[in-house]
Amino acid sequence: MKTDMFSSLKVMHGAALSTALSVAASVVIAAAFAAPVDAFAASATAPAKTAKAGKKSPRKAAADKVSSRSSKAVKAAAVASDEETRPVSKKRRVAYTMNGRHHTAVRRVAFEPRQPSVGTAFGLHETPDALMLRSSVAYVVDQNTSETLFDKNSRAVVPIASITKLMTAMVVLDSKAPMTEQIEVTDEDRDYEKNTGSRLSVGSVLSREDMLHIALMASENRAAAALSRYFPGGRPAFMAAMNAKAKALGMTDTHFENPTGLTSQNVASARDLVKMVNAAYQYPMIRRFSTDRSYEVYTGKRTIAYNSTNALVRNSSWDIGLQKTGFINEAGECLVMQATIHDRPMILVLLDSSGKYSRFADAQRLRTWLDNGGEQRITSADANGAGT
Repeated sequence: MKTDMFSSLKVMHGAALSTALSVAASVVIAAAFAAPVDAFAASATAPAKTAKAGKKSPRKAAADKVSSRSSKAVKAAAVASDEETRPVSKKRRVAYTMNGRHHTAVRRVAFEPRQPSVGTAFGLHETPDALMLRSSVAYVVDQNTSETLFDKNSRAVVPIASITKLMTAMVVLDSKAPMTEQIEVTDEDRDYEKNTGSRLSVGSVLSREDMLHIALMASENRAAAALSRYFPGGRPAFMAAMNAKAKALGMTDTHFENPTGLTSQNVASARDLVKMVNAAYQYPMIRRFSTDRSYEVYTGKRTIAYNSTNALVRNSSWDIGLQKTGFINEAGECLVMQATIHDRPMILVLLDSSGKYSRFADAQRLRTWLDNGGEQRITSADANGAGT
């Protein structure tokens, strides 16, 4: 639409000899770029209301024709967009050039509000806690003694997003497959559920070790998907192995449906995740890869530099032995870590945090509380119940 409109306006501009016609063309261009459909229509017809009655000149007819075509095209686009969804709109500033002058305008662009998490839907965020955490689930235990130090809704079974990849990594390593074997990303590794993108394009080839590295450190979804596909028996056998491993670890509240975590059907309780973190900590490669700050891989096409998804690994005040982040709308912002605080190894689980950086802020709040010799805090809504 925009290409046709600009071509027509270019011809009209060359023929414009009067100030009135230039003003009319400016209104048409500004409306097409900046205004909603109803405002565009109003501005496009405004010159006609002030024009003198009588027969239109050829130039005026051409201008009206361009206005009509532009208005119809804009309306058609608006209707097509509205058929897909009726989102709330927000403003965005755009710029364009007319008659050698630079103009700015504000137009409305559509966006969809974030879907509420499962924890929000079930009221877990309404559970009070002394530290006023933004996470609806928080659980801290002493790794050596299993003593509970902080508990907020630890029995709630909720989606865990990419925390899943810790189990993915354990199953890959348990298979004893050669870490140097080359693995290719195919269409089968694309995310067809959430339609998320990836820097790892189809056709990329990496070693199994590199795939595991970026899956743990940078939460690369296609790497995790490719690893599962190269498992003996393919992805179905891999998923069976993940669930069998969870059962063997006593993770009775846990279930996996895919190796990436890009589904709300990958669920667990915080108590189960402590068991998974403790088991993953026994694998030196998982400890090393998950806490690495950055890493580069060559895909056969180009070199890609990845960074850790956890800002705390770059904070020298933290002694982190293992970590994994996760996020999908249904799970909220998630974080699990093994960290040593005051020479005491601990496992921290934070799930369904609201806000991009709130999981890291919650981890810092817990650490500050532990630094101050915090007493045991159990604020679960179901602390004495049988669990969810």
